Amino acid sequence: MSSRQQKRRATDTQFEEYSLADLLGETTATFTSQSVSSDHRRTHETVHAFDLPSPLKKARRFRGELNPVDPLAFWDIGDDFEAVFEDPTAPSAMPAPVKKPRAKRYLSSDQPMWGWIPLQDEYLAELIRLEGRGDVCLTHCPTCPENTTRELPRYRCQDCMVPDLFCHECCVRAHQRQPLDRIERWDGTEFKRVTLKSMGVRVQLGHHIGETCPRPITGHKNFTVIHTNGIHNVAVDFCGCRDEIFVGSRRQQLLRRSWYPATHREPQTCSTLVALEMFHIMTLQGKVTTYDYYSGLEKLTDNTGLIKVRDRYKAFMRTMRQWRHLAMLKRGGRGNDGTRLVAETWPGELAVACPACPRPGVNLPDDWQSAPPELRGLYIMFIAIDACFRLKHRLVSSEAKDPGLGTGWAYFVEDAPFRKYLLSVTDQQEMSTCSGLAALDYANTKFSRGYASTGVGLGVCARHEFVLANSAVDLQRGERYANMDYCAASLLRHVCLLLSIVFSYNICCQWSKHLIERLKKLPANVRLTIVQVLVQFVIPKLHIYGHKLLCQLLFSLDYLLHAARTDGEGIERPWANIGPVATSTREMGPGARHDTLDDHWGHWNWQKLVGLGELLKKRLLRAIPERNLQRDSLATFTENQAEHVAGWKVMVEEFEKDQENPLDARTKPNPYELPKSGLSENDVRLELAHEEAAEQERGVLPINNISPSAFILAGLDLEEQQCRIRVAAKVHKNDATSKQSAELIEKRTKLARYVARFRKLQAVYMPGALQALADYPLDAEAGAALAENVPLFLPSALSEDLRATGCNKGVEGIELRFRDAQCRSALDQIRNHLYIKSRFRTYKGGQVRHQGATTRARGLMDRNDEKIQMHSERYVAAWEATRALVGEANNSWHRLNPNTDLRCMDSEEDRALGNLRKQRGRKCGRGEPATEADVAEGVAEGQRRRDPTGEGGRRISWIWMGADTSASATNDAVLVGLRVEWAKAWARTRRWTEEVDLLREEMRRVPISLRHRAAWWKERRQPPGFEGEHAEGASAYATRQAGLHNNLAAYFEARWAPVRGLEVFEDPRDVRIVRDADSDDERDDDDGNDGIDAEEEEQEVEDEQEGSTGQLSEQEEPDDY
Repeated sequence: MSSRQQKRRATDTQFEEYSLADLLGETTATFTSQSVSSDHRRTHETVHAFDLPSPLKKARRFRGELNPVDPLAFWDIGDDFEAVFEDPTAPSAMPAPVKKPRAKRYLSSDQPMWGWIPLQDEYLAELIRLEGRGDVCLTHCPTCPENTTRELPRYRCQDCMVPDLFCHECCVRAHQRQPLDRIERWDGTEFKRVTLKSMGVRVQLGHHIGETCPRPITGHKNFTVIHTNGIHNVAVDFCGCRDEIFVGSRRQQLLRRSWYPATHREPQTCSTLVALEMFHIMTLQGKVTTYDYYSGLEKLTDNTGLIKVRDRYKAFMRTMRQWRHLAMLKRGGRGNDGTRLVAETWPGELAVACPACPRPGVNLPDDWQSAPPELRGLYIMFIAIDACFRLKHRLVSSEAKDPGLGTGWAYFVEDAPFRKYLLSVTDQQEMSTCSGLAALDYANTKFSRGYASTGVGLGVCARHEFVLANSAVDLQRGERYANMDYCAASLLRHVCLLLSIVFSYNICCQWSKHLIERLKKLPANVRLTIVQVLVQFVIPKLHIYGHKLLCQLLFSLDYLLHAARTDGEGIERPWANIGPVATSTREMGPGARHDTLDDHWGHWNWQKLVGLGELLKKRLLRAIPERNLQRDSLATFTENQAEHVAGWKVMVEEFEKDQENPLDARTKPNPYELPKSGLSENDVRLELAHEEAAEQERGVLPINNISPSAFILAGLDLEEQQCRIRVAAKVHKNDATSKQSAELIEKRTKLARYVARFRKLQAVYMPGALQALADYPLDAEAGAALAENVPLFLPSALSEDLRATGCNKGVEGIELRFRDAQCRSALDQIRNHLYIKSRFRTYKGGQVRHQGATTRARGLMDRNDEKIQMHSERYVAAWEATRALVGEANNSWHRLNPNTDLRCMDSEEDRALGNLRKQRGRKCGRGEPATEADVAEGVAEGQRRRDPTGEGGRRISWIWMGADTSASATNDAVLVGLRVEWAKAWARTRRWTEEVDLLREEMRRVPISLRHRAAWWKERRQPPGFEGEHAEGASAYATRQAGLHNNLAAYFEARWAPVRGLEVFEDPRDVRIVRDADSDDERDDDDGNDGIDAEEEEQEVEDEQEGSTGQLSEQEEPDDY
């Protein structure tokens, strides 16, 4: 919690004591003032009398010390400044409680730069002053005995927190323990850098500080040590006086001094463990590359280029790779295992496991398999898999030249069996029956030249986003089933198959087909058989909008029983975190790449683990009020439709039970699907063909070889061709090439011939149309003479009188039936292409990079937009024709406004509205006043307020409504629509209820898992075969890890204790615990509290310490991660 928010909440009651003399005593008092005469030689005293303040004013007396120097804090005192007189020996009385005023805000903390700008000169002067000797003693060394200084002090250390100057002898003696400090010598006019080696400092290894070795072995003359403050040339002596079994080899002597050797034979370069640890944290957190970090150390050593710094970059890279591998082994407990060698590490053993996911034998009750049906949702393993094409790997080096130090021990699969398996599936082809699946588009791509891997497939626990053990696989030619099958089977080795499993994958609708058969054909090390009834397949909630409507109904997490509020998109967040590493891993050798990615995913998992306390708490605080709101909404809905709810509920339950069967064996109707209403154009054409055939059987002969339905259909086809040409002409109006212009002219010529043929048929079936055409003015300059603009004059284009006298009987009705089907098919096409547009947009933003690929993607999107425009024109034309034939009151179709209605489900307007809210929120947080533009936008927002994040809160365009909502709709259709909406409302309520229950179960599991891990570490405090210092170190490390996990468990329980039992909030916007949960995300500047009373700050620190049960202390900070 931020310190400022704590100060604002500090409303402890203050009590003051008053004596009877205060209440009943004299009402006047005196005080004396003194002044100095004008010649400053005499002092004058004056006695003043004044009335004492009332006890009520005393109760509101001014508390705190007046600071007249701070004009911002006390610019106006007013009536609050009153004299206070108390008698501590008098009897006490208790006044009314007084509420402490809210802490003031200060410019120095809100806008610190404004307070610092006037002090620039002072700060600059102090920095310049540090370039000289300052006010230190210049005559004798402060550490030499008195009157024994042999030379003037001229040396100072940049890294010691002491500004004094020392003599040569004292400086050398002081830095025997700190041989990597940077020394400067005063030469009379300036300080110049000197090395401790040149001053005579030598590092003796194999002995304690102060001891001398009788037989030292001199190290290499250019022995180099890489430290956090630069790259140093150090004089080193190895011990040669004792047996190697006591002092160790040269590399051991260096390691015992916390210097890591770059080579194991005759080391000449070392890195301090502090430098390795610093870079390790910087690269994990900030994705700093080895090159950037080492270059920074070179610049820190010399940033002028005048001093030659020896190049130890490759040595540092080699050292760093070994260090991060050893750190992973150490944290995985391999250094505390006395029974197995490091090479015998099991697959996935070094991965950081999720403590919130169900693990039988660790965090589940013994009788979890006998749980009633309503509790089975608590024991589901949610898994999300996906691929990232940014993590490419060029054909650099090989496994023989660059082996992985621990490939298969953490997150990547074992390399050798995986490579062997890939050789057996070279001819696999993935076919898609769903629209917009870029994963399958890439599955058979040939764009893999020059790459050993085109990406990485990965699996995570979908609810908490932990990367799962042995779930990472390299991709060779896109996102093939073979690679992703191996990924799924490999990670399932570490999951109890008695648990129900939910697989989330953005192409689950295709990948799940025949998956069980494919898993049986995998290599023996990952081959497994899963029970169909225990596995469900879903599509993530964002990706599902790029699929067909059928996929949205069958693979939606919103409609899956026991899915809670899992979104399935957790797999995308590790990609965002690992993305900055892709540029460096692309050029690494195969072994180094695997080691690096394993290390980063280990850090990701650890950060997720320590963040579970806040994550689960915030989710629960959001889920409880949302569950209550959904319950109330459903109760109202159910009460209004009480006579139908029982049947609807049975339908939903039967459908959910049917979902346990394979996809092709499901028979129950989907309660969330609106049935198809009306006929398509082909259906209408077939009906009319049957009717015309029946008429011929009755002896009714046609008046022409072309039937009336074929005549109307020909007119509609011409109308569609006109629409296509108009769209093409509009798109290429200003930038058409010669080829495009020629093609357009050819299309117009061809269309004109078809129109001429149509006129001959029109003379037979619609003679009135020729009369209307003769009266129609063709303005060549306005473009009316162009083939796409020539009116066709179908029955809907004629007036009622002309239709009655100038059209054959039945032609009008035929057009109406075709127009109704045309509206339906055009609307379906609009929906489909908007789906594709949404998928294109997501794909382009997440996958497309570089100019060439962006141009191609933009071309695809433009062509899709042309289709949307064309089908919208078809719909508008069909709607206008229907209105002309039956009247607007009887037209059951909605009017389409292309400017406002052609929106994807997650439209750009929705996202822009969300960004607007965030921007205004940030302005309010900074205390900036709202502008007139903000007010105007706020009014517009209030008129269309909606939540773009969820299916239940978004107000989408009417084109996505699957049922006819006009007044002419039948009662049955309305009832079906109500059933669908009630089923969705019930699903939302149950998902939020499941979320609350599952979050509480996860809060129960996490401390149990952590304490189980702590007990695991305690068992490794005394590994067999360890002796002496080795055994002591193993015991100390295991004890520290056990304490760390126990403290994490206690800390999480303390954070969750106030919220786990909550069922309702009186006001979610004002409840203290919600505000407490959100405040931890804020980062206040600790140095920005100028003007805050130091005593008040001290008291708050004490209060924090008293109320922090289970809080991690500094000594117990998880420094290993």
